[in-house]
Amino acid sequence: MGKHHDISWPGEDTRYRAARDELLEMELDLRRRSEAIAAKRRALPRGGRVPEDYTFEEAAPEGVREVRLSQLFADGKDTLILYSFMYASHMRQPCPMCVSFLDSLEGQVDHIAQRANLAVIARSDPARLRQWAADRQWQQLRLLSSRAASFHEDYHTESPEGSQWPLLYVFRREGDAIYHFFSTEMFFAAPEPDQHPRHVDPFWPLWNVLDLTPEGRGANWYPALSYS
Repeated sequence: MGKHHDISWPGEDTRYRAARDELLEMELDLRRRSEAIAAKRRALPRGGRVPEDYTFEEAAPEGVREVRLSQLFADGKDTLILYSFMYASHMRQPCPMCVSFLDSLEGQVDHIAQRANLAVIARSDPARLRQWAADRQWQQLRLLSSRAASFHEDYHTESPEGSQWPLLYVFRREGDAIYHFFSTEMFFAAPEPDQHPRHVDPFWPLWNVLDLTPEGRGANWYPALSYS
């Protein structure tokens, strides 16, 4: 392992520096692997064509309106990022993990919109979605109700018993057709020893920031809807 820089921090000793240099080598390797995975993802061949132009109900501030999947693509932007929000009509409250993830996305909507379309979908009454957005002070996220569409069944984000699953999708428009490009399939993979199935981690600031701390994420800690 070669030395990558000559920086040292106030008060550090040789033991700390040796351990930090070893960690830096691993961090650089992780960056290389992350770049390789991103390139591999971008090079995926065309996925399956979306079977229908699903009709959703948008919980817009001015009221509820119908919007089709094809209408979520703005002119000049052929990629749609879609997040499945666990907040079905039978759920008293939404999933706290989903809320934490969407809290982080809310502040990035304007930036993402420069490159891609973004929307959030839930099998819930649009009025409930709008009320929750108001309570959470979400002003940028585009919230869609799929209560009258088969999207959740078709794209495996709901069990036959009605349980909701938090998947992240990417769809691609080509001409008049829309194709599935990517989903977070680690959610469906068999558990591995000492690995937590947090399948959207690479896109979630919360866990990445906590991973920087000596305490880490905590083996049994999860975000909550509110904190006393």
